[in-house]
Amino acid sequence: MKILVLADRKSKYLYDFYEPDKLKDVDLIISCGDLPASYLSFFVTLCNVPLLYVRGNHDDKYAIAPPEGCICIEDDIYVHQGVRIMGLGGSMEYIPKADNQYTEQKMRKRLRRMQYKLWRHKGFDILVTHAPAYQINDLEDLPHRGFEVFRTLMEKYKPKYFFHGHVHANYSRKFKRIDTYGETTIVNGFEYYIVEYPEEIKASAASLE
Repeated sequence: MKILVLADRKSKYLYDFYEPDKLKDVDLIISCGDLPASYLSFFVTLCNVPLLYVRGNHDDKYAIAPPEGCICIEDDIYVHQGVRIMGLGGSMEYIPKADNQYTEQKMRKRLRRMQYKLWRHKGFDILVTHAPAYQINDLEDLPHRGFEVFRTLMEKYKPKYFFHGHVHANYSRKFKRIDTYGETTIVNGFEYYIVEYPEEIKASAASLE
């Protein structure tokens, strides 16, 4: 299964110079946040595949006009072709009570509310967030600091992938597109990245449903 991961900045290659052949084999699109709603609707319309998304800290307008034709997976586990995909958007809270911003405690509270879904689905295969995990390719400033609870999730459930955005390629020379933590491959979806999800893992995940 080929997954197109999007985050943070529109891709001129895919959008301004769109050609159907560039995305003809994509089976699923996942947005990690901070992208215009119209941008996501563009891809879901032309690619004719499901587009899942979480909100970034700059996606306040989604509350009024969400991406048309797309599926919000905030605080949910969505199953696509047997692959369990869990969504937890937003960033660390740096403006008190702002939308799509959370303290570590608030993010843990969101997770506690998902315990039944995690039990029912027997975990998850892909974690989708906007912010990174704490001290794994995050930054030291509060707005771009990662969440410790994301590390806990990877340690406990050992998902195959963790997709996030928020940390742009031009923010630091230490930017990493791909990293690993335990058994999890971490992908920063800044602008875009295509992931080949192994068929044998997909089949194994489907057998748990």
